[in-house]
Amino acid sequence: MTTYDHRACLNSINNLWFCSIVTHSSEEMSTMKVLLLKDPKDRESGPDPYIQEFASLGLQATLIPTLSFEFISLTDLSQKLFHPEAYAGLIFTSPRAVDAVKLCLDEKDFRAAWNNSLKGQWSIKSIYVVGKSTSSLVNEIGLATQGEDSGNAEKLAEYICNKTSSDSLPLLFPCGSLKRETLPKCLKEKGVPLEGITVYRTTEHPLIQQALSNYFSKQGIPESITFFSPSGIKFCLNVIKQLSGELLDQIKFAAIGPTTADAMVASGLTVAFK
Repeated sequence: MTTYDHRACLNSINNLWFCSIVTHSSEEMSTMKVLLLKDPKDRESGPDPYIQEFASLGLQATLIPTLSFEFISLTDLSQKLFHPEAYAGLIFTSPRAVDAVKLCLDEKDFRAAWNNSLKGQWSIKSIYVVGKSTSSLVNEIGLATQGEDSGNAEKLAEYICNKTSSDSLPLLFPCGSLKRETLPKCLKEKGVPLEGITVYRTTEHPLIQQALSNYFSKQGIPESITFFSPSGIKFCLNVIKQLSGELLDQIKFAAIGPTTADAMVASGLTVAFK
């Protein structure tokens, strides 16, 4: 999955809508609808920042979750985390991978072992992440991170290769079923040992088609639709095309992150903003 820093994305959103703000009246702006195809912010720090930002611009933003996640192989992950001596460190490229570790921590025995010794043993190793949001989640389990400013998996791989030798212990890489092969391929080419474990599956949200149909029937065609992941495009685009019909070309499509933008172009969409 694509990982991104929501603060940087929000700054970009401001740029996206600047022209609309200066060329439309406040009354027109209040009727402009923006559809966000992403998971809601489910942390305890407040409402989804994208909804807040669009509201501050006077836009009617609606968030529709596109993905569902099923965690798997948590027993295997726990066993690997019980043996930090076997690894040079950890790699996290998505918040869900960190969530998998947190689910392991929900087990009483693992939590005790983590607090007593495992956390300390992992903390002296390299913990690599993509994005500040993923970094903050890793910090919550007591580990410091590096590489969060890399921005994407390819740049993180370059960062890791510059700091890791081919004769080191493998890096443990909890990941999702739809992970891109960019990072594993780059590390393999440089001879950096990597041990991946799939800890969650990404599937289509069971209510996505119904939610989109309800939105279009009640709200009409939105001014803009923002995709936050290639998976969101995969699961939503055909439905959006059917619901929009001949009005599809009126919609401004935005992408959060270069990977999502590439997926949009590959799907035949014009990216108005990325």
